[in-house]
Amino acid sequence: MKASPRGWRTDDETSDMSGAHGRSNGTGVMAYSEDMAETMRADLGVEPGLTEKKMFGGLCFLLHGNMVCGVHKDGAMYRPGKEREAEAISLGAQPLSFTGRPMGGMVEVDAGGFEDAELRAKLTELSLANAASLPPKG
Repeated sequence: MKASPRGWRTDDETSDMSGAHGRSNGTGVMAYSEDMAETMRADLGVEPGLTEKKMFGGLCFLLHGNMVCGVHKDGAMYRPGKEREAEAISLGAQPLSFTGRPMGGMVEVDAGGFEDAELRAKLTELSLANAASLPPKG
């Protein structure tokens, strides 16, 4: 682990010359936008227990070990939980589906949707509330 620019704990990162980060999956680099990651860090602010971890081919942000949100090659993902999922979708998010099947309690927005600061703020709020309601991991 090393410290991120904000002092959060992070996994070691690899990067290519473009500034995109990720790890190889055998077919190339699963990249994500560092600009989107920085925006997400700013949205989350500084809260005790926040960490970063590479997951799902992107970068995820966790609160006491529970996923809050993250960035991946196609946009951003949030974990509002099953109780808040319908509200997140009503705001404009889509069900998260990496494999063609929705992952319950998780939603995503594409890069265009991520530009909407109000949408990001509400999804971040819902996802932080969900993570805070879960028992700490590790």
